[in-house]
Amino acid sequence: MSSTSVPGLTRFNTSTDSEALAVLHEVCASSAWGGELLARRPYATVEALFAASDAAMAELTAEDLAEAMAGHPPIGRPKPGDPTSSREQSGMAGASEELRAEMLELNLAYQDKFGHVFLICATGRTGEQMRDAVRERIGHSPEQEREIVRTELGKINRIRLTRLVEEESA
Repeated sequence: MSSTSVPGLTRFNTSTDSEALAVLHEVCASSAWGGELLARRPYATVEALFAASDAAMAELTAEDLAEAMAGHPPIGRPKPGDPTSSREQSGMAGASEELRAEMLELNLAYQDKFGHVFLICATGRTGEQMRDAVRERIGHSPEQEREIVRTELGKINRIRLTRLVEEESA
C-alpha cells in the first residue's frame, strides 16, 4: 500500500517537522524514537513506517526507554480525559473492585522493584490477563524486564501508528 493510498500516512509525510514530532510524541514519549522516525520521512508504505519504528525501538537506551515509559499511566488508572489510554486499558473498565485493588498493589510492587510503571500492550487483554502478566513479570531481572518492556512498547507503537495512518483527517 503506497503513501498516496493512505491519507494519514500522506498527511504525516507532508506535515511540518514540529507537527510530525508532536504526533509522534503522542505515539511514544521517547524523543530518540520520535527523532529517528522523523529523520526517515517520507515513508512509501505503512510497512516502511513500522520497520522504522521497530528499528528505532531496538536502538533505544535504558534512558530512552524510561522516557518512553514515563508517557504511560499505570494499568487500571488511565490518564483522565485521555481517550487513548482509556481505550487501550478498556480491559480494566469492568474489573471488580477486588481486581482493581490487586492491580494497584501489584503495580506499586512492580514500580518499587523496577523504578517504572508496569508496561504491557493492554489492547485486547482482560484485567485478569494483565494481573497475571504483572505477577509473572515481577519475578524477572531488571535486564529481562527491560527487553520485555521494549517489546511491549513496540507493540503499542504499532497500534498507535496504525491509528495515526488510518485517520482520515487530523
